[in-house]
Amino acid sequence: MARGDLVSAPEPDQVHEVDADAPLDLTGDDQVDAWRGVKLHDAEEVSGGLAGLLRSRSRALLSDLVRPHRKAVAASAALIALSILSQLSVPWLIQRGIDDGLPPLLDGGSGSLRPLLTVVAGIGLATVVGAVSFNAFLILLGRVGQDIVLEIRLRLFAHFQQLSTSFHERYTSGRVISRQTSDVEAIADLLGHGLINLLESGLLMVGIGVALLLLDLELALVVIAAFPVLVLMTRWFRSHAERAYRETREAVALVIVHFVESLGGIQAVHAFRREPRNSEIFEHLDRRYRDANVWSQRLGAIYGPGVQGVGRLMTAIVLLYGSHLVLDGDVTIGVLAAFLLYVRRFFAPMEELSQFYNLFQAASAALEKLAGVLDEASTVPEPTSPVPLPHASGGLRFEGVRFAYRDRTVLHHLDLDVAPGETVAIVGATGAGKTTVARLAARFWDPTEGRVLLDGVDLRDLSETDLRRAVITVTQEGFLFSGTVADNIRFGRPSATAEEVERAAAAIGADSFIRMLPDGYDTDVHQKGARLSAGQRQLVSFARAFLADPAVLILDEATSSLDVPSERLVQHALRTLLRERTAVIIAHRLTTVEIADRVIVLDSGRVVEDGPPGDLIGGPGRYAALHEAWVDSLA
Repeated sequence: MARGDLVSAPEPDQVHEVDADAPLDLTGDDQVDAWRGVKLHDAEEVSGGLAGLLRSRSRALLSDLVRPHRKAVAASAALIALSILSQLSVPWLIQRGIDDGLPPLLDGGSGSLRPLLTVVAGIGLATVVGAVSFNAFLILLGRVGQDIVLEIRLRLFAHFQQLSTSFHERYTSGRVISRQTSDVEAIADLLGHGLINLLESGLLMVGIGVALLLLDLELALVVIAAFPVLVLMTRWFRSHAERAYRETREAVALVIVHFVESLGGIQAVHAFRREPRNSEIFEHLDRRYRDANVWSQRLGAIYGPGVQGVGRLMTAIVLLYGSHLVLDGDVTIGVLAAFLLYVRRFFAPMEELSQFYNLFQAASAALEKLAGVLDEASTVPEPTSPVPLPHASGGLRFEGVRFAYRDRTVLHHLDLDVAPGETVAIVGATGAGKTTVARLAARFWDPTEGRVLLDGVDLRDLSETDLRRAVITVTQEGFLFSGTVADNIRFGRPSATAEEVERAAAAIGADSFIRMLPDGYDTDVHQKGARLSAGQRQLVSFARAFLADPAVLILDEATSSLDVPSERLVQHALRTLLRERTAVIIAHRLTTVEIADRVIVLDSGRVVEDGPPGDLIGGPGRYAALHEAWVDSLA
């Protein structure tokens, strides 16, 4: 990859994502320099930070999420307003205590304590009201934030499950995971911390500003004189913070890309002794990430103390000028004391707002990405008025089917009939279109042109429930989920009893090895079935399909990854599994073809041969050549 190429997807600083579709392939002595020049790009990236929430789909998503909680949000706003008013009343009460409560006591000590005690009681009441209302505000708004986060997670999970296979092949697993974790967490941080700080700091600044103007206009103008300096400092901070934020995202993404690639290809790394070179590259990238974080922290270390410095300077100026006014009799000591208390608190919220800006950048970018994902429509949508097919017989037909990946045509007007109960094997060279046929038959994709019909009904007119009950695919991976063996077999029919699970396993020939496992059917298979061999995993997959009892079974190279003994075991299971049901077998190994009633030979997306395997072997065609080559490979 040349320097400056676009790879991977940038994320907020806490988002760790790798785009597996764009691996970095860098070799040579200038490898570290090449990494330094790599730029990141993502079509979903939000530029300009605050511009993110201005986008229509982000705004629509946020509005939709907040709408059910409008009353709670309004109540939260009222509670924080009450808390702020209670806090702001304390300096005013202190002013009243100094100006109205102390003079009677200082005048010979014979005055009444009542005015001062009233002020003290008022301060105590304001403190209690402020604390209780703020506590209620935190609890209520925190609950709203968590409810919104829960809703986002549920929507994402449901939406990801509904999206078609083509989406998941295009949208890498790293991006899916970061949408469900890091992006959601960015919004959770905004709602859980940022929004609370924003409301509190914003209302506090407005309230203090009004209080200053009401206390003494002349002193308030002295404080306002500091605003141009604060505005310039804030603009400087925002400009540099955005750049530091982007640099941090780019740096962390490159660290993750290299980390995942190195460990993903660990066998090649060990084989070619790449550990020292990979460590050198990783050290450089990690230093870049560190430097970006140091830059960001340095900005905060300048801006925060800078605001504090301006605030303390203004406090000193107010004290000096206010004392002059007191001596001249223009203001009272109580007013000056209250004014100083207000000024002391006026500049602190600005630091909180700077922290909110960073959270807002991350959340706005995350919200735009989540909105983009939720706007994704399935390429195999559910029909609006599905045709009912409660009991399929298994007749499968392709009528003039053409399928293209973008601008590359894979199938050319395919016409194919598979009778109910017939087993058809589809063979051909790599890239001939075999897997495409399987995926169209299962409606993981829809044809570009033509129709695929089940019992005379277009698959696009069938409900998802009827289609998935009638057509099941078993792939070569034999994917197993974490859990017990019984759980994985029951995946084919969740309501099945233990006896039905065991009968399905026995019918396939898996019962004997399952009972030899440490806990039999209750044995945990571990992640992806790592506790079982490839052949055992495939037998469990077959038992799952047998229990589901589909009308059409599609085997997509289901034995291609097995050794010879395992394949023989699976072949026996296949004969049981395929009995009295329609089957489409995609096969590289021709041993699987032996159980087929009919063989279809594909070449460049076209049917070039069609007939019983015994007839085709004796002929001069493509299948005979494939069979001969396969026999020679076994010699």
